[in-house]
Amino acid sequence: MSSKHIVHVAVAVIKNQHEQFLIAKRSENAHQGGLWEFPGGKLEDDESVLEALKRELFEELGITLIQATPLIQIPYDYGDKSVLLDVWCVDEFTGSAFGKEGQEILWVNESDFSTYDFPAANMPIITAIQLPDKYMITGDFKTEKELLLKIQSGLDKNIKLIQFRAYDLPEDVYFNYAKKIHILCKKESAQLILNTSVKKYKKHKAYDFSNGLHLNSKEMKSFSSVEWNEDILISTSTHNYEELLLAKKMYIDFVLLSPVNKTDSHPNSITLGWEKFKQLTEKATIPVYALGGMTTNDIKNAKINGAQGIAAIGEFWNV
Repeated sequence: MSSKHIVHVAVAVIKNQHEQFLIAKRSENAHQGGLWEFPGGKLEDDESVLEALKRELFEELGITLIQATPLIQIPYDYGDKSVLLDVWCVDEFTGSAFGKEGQEILWVNESDFSTYDFPAANMPIITAIQLPDKYMITGDFKTEKELLLKIQSGLDKNIKLIQFRAYDLPEDVYFNYAKKIHILCKKESAQLILNTSVKKYKKHKAYDFSNGLHLNSKEMKSFSSVEWNEDILISTSTHNYEELLLAKKMYIDFVLLSPVNKTDSHPNSITLGWEKFKQLTEKATIPVYALGGMTTNDIKNAKINGAQGIAAIGEFWNV
């Protein structure tokens, strides 16, 4: 039996000067008809993703693409059809977008995505849009004052996603600190992820003072998205293809994939390297952060290799 044909689709995330995103409604007789989507279309023979994106945006919306950068690749099997969404952020374009083919289009705020029905394959795009390219994980600290000063230092450097990891703290102290970190993050429109157990997260009602929960590998294996009804981000750590598949099965929102490079904390660990990292991200259906020896100089390379961005302790914490 021949394998199912995969339709390669170029997809554009377009934002205007009001920080709104463009979405278009699929025709009723199309696959996934009547749903909203990010604009784009199928690659033609011998056409690059950027060439397809430029052609489709002009044909569909009447705009000319000037510059774009990769955001995420999403392989998805609908059962009756398999697609590979090659998603790019449009950095610059000319012209005014309109439904050139008669389709309905809208400019919507990021906070309004939940009010529109999208194809399942588009959901990771929405998550990726809401995530920054720098992810700070907290490192060592001796006092509450030092912790909060380092958090504020990160926020001052425009860090918009922070994971609070502190395994040695007593439970009550950890969540007390988390509340104070959340206050700082909220002032800077940053998101706070807590590295703790599902049981403790629920016990302390941490969904009231955080934006998400990071699960270790053991917690992920027993995590039940069906029983989880809190509207927060769920992330986990992965190191190989099997763990990425499990994260997909558990409906995790985004993952850390490591170690890409050698680190001072784990000098003897076998690293993935960028080639293996890219091979894995191409099979993932959710945003992936590169972790392990990352610096801000790696952000561009990480994105080229399929990452949402980089995650780091040393680069963001120990400065």
